[in-house]
Amino acid sequence: MNSFLKRPLIAGLITFSIGAAALGHPVYAAETTYPLTLENCGRQITFDKTPTRTVSIGQSSTEILYLLGLADKVAGTALWVGPVLEGYEEVNAKVERLADNDPSFESVLAKKPDMVAVQFQWQVGPEGVVARPEQFEELGIPVYTSPSDCTGKENSAASDGVRRQVFTMDLVYREIRELAHIYNVQDKGEKVVAELKSREEAARAKVASAGDKLSAVFWFSSAADADPYVAGRNGAPGYIMAALGIENIIDTEDEWPTVGWETIAKAEPTMIVAGSMERRRYPLDSLDAKLEFLKTDPVASLMPAVAKGYVFAMDAQAMNPTIRTIEGIEALADAIAEAGLASKAGLASKGGLGK
Repeated sequence: MNSFLKRPLIAGLITFSIGAAALGHPVYAAETTYPLTLENCGRQITFDKTPTRTVSIGQSSTEILYLLGLADKVAGTALWVGPVLEGYEEVNAKVERLADNDPSFESVLAKKPDMVAVQFQWQVGPEGVVARPEQFEELGIPVYTSPSDCTGKENSAASDGVRRQVFTMDLVYREIRELAHIYNVQDKGEKVVAELKSREEAARAKVASAGDKLSAVFWFSSAADADPYVAGRNGAPGYIMAALGIENIIDTEDEWPTVGWETIAKAEPTMIVAGSMERRRYPLDSLDAKLEFLKTDPVASLMPAVAKGYVFAMDAQAMNPTIRTIEGIEALADAIAEAGLASKAGLASKGGLGK
């Protein structure tokens, strides 16, 4: 794990198989014609008509459908980390929650879906805990998986996967456009993408250059008496840090490796970004538990980032490759500006754990 330190990020390029892809994203027809066949995570999936009963396994997949105005097409959802997007509380309350974490194969089938949308292959994939895609497809139910979880990434049941290619928001924009194409709401998809791009541009502009002095570690959670799950260099946190000119002290292609606090402390990150979530899969899912740990652990409590109060909370959904990654850029830009870390004064101490 000591070899996980300090390697620069290199931007990747993605391509797509529907229509022309000269600019790295698809060119869609004005109107979808069915049957529609597209390539998704190495499989060919076909839609004979517009889906009307979708089960979405993964908060991000569900929220994209909401943004596209398709909530009435969602028959059930599962695998949630935190609250729904602001403004969609009433919409979400009308959609049945099959499970906060892993739904059963039977519970998904009970909703009689004509499509299953999946955020992570560890849920529905070659070694999926819910099912394999073939189990649904044998019943005539196409499975659409978020490209951000399979493009340039190797998944396995034993880990959160290895991301060989640097994540960019283009993968999320591809998912939005593909889902819009499947449901024949292309105009809405383009509006959602345009809004997210505009927000990212504004967030990048909030933080002036700090002279490459800033570094960070993104802490998602921790199992009991175990090293923390922190962000590798190629995932969504890497994208957030690159957008704001921050160095990731963790140098590995693993999506969420476990790294000891001694190793993290030696790297002396300027800031710790701690995941905030409603999920309770691990003891340190809770933000309060994370902050208490940082105050009391004999190693972590002595880190300059903790002593100076450069511990910033971030919605855990933003730490996954999702539409919320833009919120992550916005939130961290605000926190850095408030703490004075981007000012000409440099890394002056502001104090206060969990700012």
